[in-house]
Amino acid sequence: MANTDYDKLMTEKIAAAGGKKKLLLHCCCAPCSSACLERLKDYFEITALFYNPNIEDAEYERRKAELIRFAEETGWANIMDCDHDTSEFYGAVKGLENCKEGGERCFKCFELRLEKTYGLAAAGGFDYFTTTLTISPLKNARKINEIGEKTGGGMWLPSDFKKRNGYLRSIELSKEYGLYRQNYCGCIFSRRERPKA
Repeated sequence: MANTDYDKLMTEKIAAAGGKKKLLLHCCCAPCSSACLERLKDYFEITALFYNPNIEDAEYERRKAELIRFAEETGWANIMDCDHDTSEFYGAVKGLENCKEGGERCFKCFELRLEKTYGLAAAGGFDYFTTTLTISPLKNARKINEIGEKTGGGMWLPSDFKKRNGYLRSIELSKEYGLYRQNYCGCIFSRRERPKA
């Protein structure tokens, strides 16, 4: 449903869980992860998963290094890194290369990353999994939550991290920790669409 309050659903699920559970949090970058980790750290034992085959090599390494640095400085999460294979992304979005940012190509990318996150969460004995992607004002939180629910059912932790000024808080934390903030989502297609400086 378009008007579902995913932030409220997350709060209710956390309250019902009782006690600190294990959460696998898919992270796209340190800035987006910062406010999500801050919001979740008191309720979960968090492992931050960096799985982003949509991001090209040099950019991938830069974002990964920033996430590791942030996690080490704050102590808010452990890090789990995946193999970086961009062919997984290109295979998933084949035929959708010319879609506009925010459309079907992005949905396939969300699906790819959430399926991997769920698989690792289930195999690793995690109680829940979710993603930082819903913090972005440019991402469709309803679609992300639909994919997450379809992928992992009861293990999915619904979210809309942009609520309660989450995105604004990510900007503040980025300044506080001197985090590198990229100006595009990560894939070569979004880089082509980004505004020219």
